[in-house]
Amino acid sequence: RHSSYHRRGEGLIDNAAIMKAMQDDLSTSQRITAALIENIRGVVESCRATAVFVYADAMAGEELPLPPELREKIFYISRTQSEQQEQQERGTPFIRVPNVNMTRLGQVKMAVFLALAKGLVNRGDVIVCLTGMSASENLDTLIVTEVGRDTEFFSAVGSEGRLPEGVLPQVIERLIDIAAELGSEGREGKPVGATFVIGDADRVVSLSRQLVINPFKGYDEEERNVLDPSLEETVKELSTIDGAFIINGDGVMVTCGAYLKTSLQNEQEYSLPQGLGARHHAAAGITAVTDSIAITVSESTGTVTVFRNGHIVTAIDKPRYQRRREE
Repeated sequence: RHSSYHRRGEGLIDNAAIMKAMQDDLSTSQRITAALIENIRGVVESCRATAVFVYADAMAGEELPLPPELREKIFYISRTQSEQQEQQERGTPFIRVPNVNMTRLGQVKMAVFLALAKGLVNRGDVIVCLTGMSASENLDTLIVTEVGRDTEFFSAVGSEGRLPEGVLPQVIERLIDIAAELGSEGREGKPVGATFVIGDADRVVSLSRQLVINPFKGYDEEERNVLDPSLEETVKELSTIDGAFIINGDGVMVTCGAYLKTSLQNEQEYSLPQGLGARHHAAAGITAVTDSIAITVSESTGTVTVFRNGHIVTAIDKPRYQRRREE
C-alpha cells in the first residue's frame, strides 16, 4: 500500500503517518470500530453482499458513516422503542429484535431470522453483520453469512425460506419477543419453560389434548389476539401451565395447556441434538406433520429455539455470564 504525499512549504507530509498518529490516540475499541468501517466496503463488494445489518444500540444512536453506495443496503437493528423511533424519523430501514441480552451470534441469528420471516432477505443472500456491546458506541464484531447455507441457519424454513401459509410475520415477531423475555427473566424470578405452536391450528388441535380447561374458550377473537399488547402479562402467566399454546397464523390464541400427542416418526430423518427434552421433541414432532412453526423456551437454560418441518431453524442462547449470575 503506497503512501500519498502533499507538499507543505519545504517539507513533505505522509498522510499514512498522520492517520497512524491519529489512531494512536484512539482506544483499542475505537481502533477496532474504525478498522471495521474502513474495510466494510471491501468486504461487501468481495462477498457480493445484498445487505448490511448494524446493531443500532451498539452505536448509541449514532448513524454509521458508510459510503453512499452502501447506504441503500443497510438495515439498523433496533431493540428499543426509542431506537425504532429514531430510525423511523431518519427514514432508514430497520429490524426490531427483542430487548434482551443475547450473545453476538444470537443477535445475528435473531436479526436474520426475523428479516427472512418478513421477506426482507431471501435464501442465498449474503449478509454482512456489524455488532458490538450495547451503548458502547463501538463495533467489535463482523459476521458474514449466506442465508440458508448453514443447517442451523434457517435451512428448514422451506424451499423459499418463508413462514407457513397464513402466518403473519408480526405474530412470529411478537411471540419471539415474549419467548425471549421469558427465557431471559423467567416468571417472578423463577425459570419458565414454554412452547408456542403457530399456524395450521385446526390440524395441531386435532393432534393434541387438553391438560387443563381451555382458558381462552368463550372469548371473542379480538380479545385473545397475541398482537394485543395488553395480553402480554396474561400469556406470560399462562406459560407457567404445563402444555403448549396453539395459535392461529393471525395471532388468535386457540388454546394453551395442550399436550402435543405427536412424536418424531423417523428419528434418523428428524434427529435433534442430544440433551434436548420432551418439550423440544414435541415441538419438532408437531412441525414435522403440520404446516406450523414452533417456538420453545428451555426452562433449564433460557434458550429460545425455533422449529420448522421437524428441524431446528435457529436457537438463541442466553449469554453465559447471565446464566452464571442467576445460578
